[in-house]
Amino acid sequence: MCQHQPPCPTADSADRESARLVAHHPEQGWSLLCNGVLLFEDTGELLPDGRVIAPHRPVAAATAA
Repeated sequence: MCQHQPPCPTADSADRESARLVAHHPEQGWSLLCNGVLLFEDTGELLPDGRVIAPHRPVAAATAA
């Protein structure tokens, strides 16, 4: 799918989120990357083969009481 040089990471790569944006719809909360990944604002992903990647927000550091 990607025509860029160097090519963007594939949808199966660990760094798939670094692919270029094809469409960005912040009002709807999603972006389409050139590797076919739908990236949602909650950090969840939908891969081109239908697999779902659950949101993966960073865990906040515990604060001392």
